[in-house]
Amino acid sequence: MINVVKLGGDIIFNKKLLISSLKNFSKLDGYKIIVHGGGKIADLVSKKMGYNIKIINGRRITDKTTLEIVVMTYSGLINKKIVSKLQSLGLNPIGFSGADGNLVKSYKRSIKKIDYGKVGTINSINTDLIKSLFRIGIIPVLSPITHDGNGNLLNTNADTIASYLSISLSKTYKVILSYCFNKLGVLKNLNDENSSYSKIEETLFQKLKNKKIINKGMIPKLENAFYALKNGVSKVTISHPNYLNHPTKKTIICLG
Repeated sequence: MINVVKLGGDIIFNKKLLISSLKNFSKLDGYKIIVHGGGKIADLVSKKMGYNIKIINGRRITDKTTLEIVVMTYSGLINKKIVSKLQSLGLNPIGFSGADGNLVKSYKRSIKKIDYGKVGTINSINTDLIKSLFRIGIIPVLSPITHDGNGNLLNTNADTIASYLSISLSKTYKVILSYCFNKLGVLKNLNDENSSYSKIEETLFQKLKNKKIINKGMIPKLENAFYALKNGVSKVTISHPNYLNHPTKKTIICLG
């Protein structure tokens, strides 16, 4: 079995929550891998540099300067912080971007209604490398920076990477994909932190999206969750990391 755990940017921004999340992750059985975002810290770094960010439908517009900022932030600062914390918990992780070991190859997203800039659409996952790492006791920690095979780096949605990675690994293993963020789950009422759904089907998701009850970054998260379920992943949950080891009714289970 493999646990693919995606950690959201709000978790990474909160030092105490990050440590407790990684402790829960360290106790998971079987092989495991972390995919992380870090948009909140990237926003902070951008502002410190005097550079304005732009996000549409929960996705970052990535021009040349923004790409440089997210590469430094995601694959440098955040990735190594997570690696060092896991080392302190007795695990043996190695941090990767998608370019390392040709782990995640992508191509620049085509321009339709919106030009997202230097943003990647995933083309392939190097599962052979991941399996080799598992065999020698390495836990991969993957940042959301991919490459196109022509020397170009691309900013790629971490939720999407987690979904595609889970699908690729599901051809060999039973895979559980867990999206962890700083809420209890998908909220019924945005003003009530305790109003989360226990289960959510794709038809319900579409209704909630149309009513704008679900919006911003939760949209790509759920889209990727349902895509994973349709393509071989055994289970997908969306919840606070406190429930990573102890699923309860507050753990959102996505149903295909």
